[in-house]
Amino acid sequence: MGICYGDFIQNNRDRTIASAYSLRPLPGAPVSTPMTWDELAGVRDPREYNLFTVPDRVRDGDAWATIDETAYSLDPLLRLWEELPGGELNFPPDYPKMPGEPPRVQPSKKVAEHWDEAGNRIE
Repeated sequence: MGICYGDFIQNNRDRTIASAYSLRPLPGAPVSTPMTWDELAGVRDPREYNLFTVPDRVRDGDAWATIDETAYSLDPLLRLWEELPGGELNFPPDYPKMPGEPPRVQPSKKVAEHWDEAGNRIE
């Protein structure tokens, strides 16, 4: 029996989700690649699974070809969701502005009189 980590914190409007075999928008064009637990132990660098290498790997067989043979319940995840405080994440995320951080406004919409020299908003 395997373990499935359900990262429900990533299930929000400002998050991206990588589905199986999706190309990631990162240098080297890595691909979200399903693999067996045995294969996972031998991974030296996840960037080895990229736009150029994954097609050959899939031609040799899909690691998730039998994924539907065993069904697991999501009930434990749903119970955990109910038990944890906070509910939905706020959107957009509310992160405190750090000292020296540039203004969080599109430059085209920044009105000079609303900002001080350090880039802090003047209320």
